[in-house]
Amino acid sequence: MTAQPNRLRRNALASVAVAALVATGAAGVGLTQPAAPAYAQSLSKNPIETPDHPPGSFASVVDKVKPGVVAVKVKLDDSADSDDEDGPGQGQQVPPQLREFFKRFGQGGPGQGGQGQGFGMPKRQGQRGAMGSGFIISADGYVVTNNHVVDKAKSVQVTLDDNRTLDAKVIGKDPKTDLALLKITEGGTFPYVSLSKSAPRVGDWVVAIGNPFGLGGTVTAGIVSARGRDIGAGPYDDFLQIDAPINKGNSGGPTFNVGGEVVGVNTAIASPSGGSVGLAFAIPAETVQAVVDQLRADGKVARGYLGVQVQPVTKDIADGLGLDKAKGALVDHAEAGTPAAKAGLKSGDVIESVNGAPINDAKELSRKIAGIKPGAKVELTYLRGGKTDTATVELGVLPNDTKVASTDRGSSANGQPRLGLSLAPASEVGAGSEGVAVMEVDPDGPAAAKGIEQGDIILDVAGSSVSQPSEVAERVRSAESSGRKAVLMRVKSAKGVTRFVAVALSKAG
Repeated sequence: MTAQPNRLRRNALASVAVAALVATGAAGVGLTQPAAPAYAQSLSKNPIETPDHPPGSFASVVDKVKPGVVAVKVKLDDSADSDDEDGPGQGQQVPPQLREFFKRFGQGGPGQGGQGQGFGMPKRQGQRGAMGSGFIISADGYVVTNNHVVDKAKSVQVTLDDNRTLDAKVIGKDPKTDLALLKITEGGTFPYVSLSKSAPRVGDWVVAIGNPFGLGGTVTAGIVSARGRDIGAGPYDDFLQIDAPINKGNSGGPTFNVGGEVVGVNTAIASPSGGSVGLAFAIPAETVQAVVDQLRADGKVARGYLGVQVQPVTKDIADGLGLDKAKGALVDHAEAGTPAAKAGLKSGDVIESVNGAPINDAKELSRKIAGIKPGAKVELTYLRGGKTDTATVELGVLPNDTKVASTDRGSSANGQPRLGLSLAPASEVGAGSEGVAVMEVDPDGPAAAKGIEQGDIILDVAGSSVSQPSEVAERVRSAESSGRKAVLMRVKSAKGVTRFVAVALSKAG
């Protein structure tokens, strides 16, 4: 079952609000360290062989990795709007789709408490702080946690498995991934764990260790329930779903495979109450590896930028393009002066792969491009006019890290060869110099079912520009006679937003 966005809540001891996730794909973290005592060597070296059957006990893996897991305690600055555990400043991060949920269930939003709050640990008067989890990734004390745990932090401390509490500083944060990198300020060597280089399979056993409700060193177990979850948290959603019990305070803690490697960072749960109901979401290790690498080097994350707006290839659009499968990312348009435009990408191209890796949909293209460092050259394979071609693109820097490379405008409905439109040349009705203006729409017609509205401008049909209603009719007839199940149109709305619309041509009755 896919979690609904308005049911998602952060693993915050205040309230659980989902932050955005970013894409992945860089090399390892580069954590080569000087020789250290045996106890400071990676706890994930010589991993236990992964069984295909339920282990008799998780004790061996827990004994191995638990020293590398820490509890994170934060004192907030005066601008923070939370005084509860796990999630300072969450009011600033609540996605709009969650605000009504918090209001409806009396949660008041992050920072306002919630069911299960405190677990026998009432808030202390005058204390403003947050609690979460984390894990050490190097012998010199670098620690991974969630951004929402240390956001707006005035000071940070970590408590080790041996009960030592040490000061730490924030090296860098990335809100879009909800990841942060800390560094223990005290010198010395520390036991640490390693990120997995391979993704877990659905059904693999996993173990989560963290600090739920302030109860440090808590171990829970379950399986990987799903991969590639898009929970509506952000443009780069690619969560692992696990059923190991995760609660407020587990934020930033690791999920291990039975070989003792970190496969994910626990970040969000789907729950009406804030407690575990068996739906938890973790940032994959591949994402963590890429982000931590950049945070350690630069203190921030720069993402690759292609400069296209793309939409999913739905079944109807695939039919309109004559494709066998609904796969790839359909280019809506390439923005002038961007890497995509310089490489010759055009509206109507279908991007099928990046550096040889297949692209299944528009969101996957976003994640892949954003996960590659600016300045890198990538090879795109795309389909144009029924022919496959390639382009080499040097990626730019995502401007202000705010633009997203994909939009979701796909729709589907059965239609008929009749479009149900009254058209006029745009130039003759004062609607611009190009295209055909939609004057009236039959509400029961196939075009209306696709969201075409009065005032829209049809720019091209079946890959060819149009300026007369007769040209639209001709392109539709040609598509139908060639056996196409749909005709693809590029349409500009009254607000100037262009999109592709596939109107089905299957005959009724």
